[in-house]
Amino acid sequence: MRVADFDYHLPEELIAQTPIEPRDASRLLILPRESGEIEHRHFREIGAYLRPGDLLVANESKVLPARLYGQKLDSGGGVEVLLLRKLDEVSWEALVRPGRSLRPGVQLIFSGAREWQRGPDKVRRVRPTPDGIHAFAEVAARVSDDTGARIIRFDRPIEPLLDDLGVMPLPPYIHTPLAQRDRYQTVYAHTPGSAAAPTAGLHFTPRLLDELRGQGIGFATVTLHVGLDTFRPVSEERLESHKMHAEWYELPPATAEAINATHAAGGRIVAVGTTSVRVLESYALAQQGVPVAEGGVDFAAIPISQPTIYNLQPHSGWTRLFIYPGYQFRLTEALITNFHLPRSTLLALVSAFAGRERTLDAYDQAMRQSYRFYSFGDAMLII
Repeated sequence: MRVADFDYHLPEELIAQTPIEPRDASRLLILPRESGEIEHRHFREIGAYLRPGDLLVANESKVLPARLYGQKLDSGGGVEVLLLRKLDEVSWEALVRPGRSLRPGVQLIFSGAREWQRGPDKVRRVRPTPDGIHAFAEVAARVSDDTGARIIRFDRPIEPLLDDLGVMPLPPYIHTPLAQRDRYQTVYAHTPGSAAAPTAGLHFTPRLLDELRGQGIGFATVTLHVGLDTFRPVSEERLESHKMHAEWYELPPATAEAINATHAAGGRIVAVGTTSVRVLESYALAQQGVPVAEGGVDFAAIPISQPTIYNLQPHSGWTRLFIYPGYQFRLTEALITNFHLPRSTLLALVSAFAGRERTLDAYDQAMRQSYRFYSFGDAMLII
């Protein structure tokens, strides 16, 4: 399947630069998979399309303020580091800029994001002000690997210092500074570890969640720490050749119990976002003995069987599962999702769930209706 089959042209003015207020005022495109008859609503009205007994399954991973600015110790040149995945107490897999000059052995120093400014072609240091607001503890690091993403080893655990040293890692297509950090977090975010937000969940407010619970709609969480593939485009010509980066996931006991109860009562499992889909489907495939941590799953070779309902068990592990058209979904029965970048793994997943032509037609209608796209944009409900 060609990556070019998942391309479309998006006018730049439709890329949302700021989050809408309140969160649930975003628009909501309703896409029924059987009829394909699209409706246009607002996210706060989503309860009209959910049934008592349905279960929302959302990713509660919390975004780390994981973009760091610093300098090379030898030359003083500015550097930018985006932490992607924790390897041990002091080591992280990271994306770096400038990449060519950060070879193994280069030493780095970080002293607070507010001391730095990023220009179009370089990062430069800003002189600290007398009031001391820039006086953060300096942290040393060393580049120790040069294979794909770099491995950055700090001289101490960096997580406790990220609130002072780091900034939220907004995607590169967002150019407007974020006024409040929590607007790039879901209201139920709990476990730190992601390099990007699970954006489908950004539309929920505490009040809306309470209203849905009052309708008899359940809510449960899983964890998938969003990593490198959010920032890496599909460069191969054919989808089947793309290999996903490994991401850690967990389906906890309470969620396993909630899914069991939902199945027993005849309700639907409604995934909040593509990351929740990948947890649910990775779990289902792992129960069939499919090595999802290795990637490159041959869908045609997998028997089509759902996991034993009413008896799901807690599970955690690594997944490289890449879902594209041809995949048969085991647990996901409805999907809440944002509008994704062209030629992306996320658009391929949505196309697998709703059908490629139907998905691209929905995108076309959304553009005609001036929907807002990408991370801070509007949402779809596919049922």
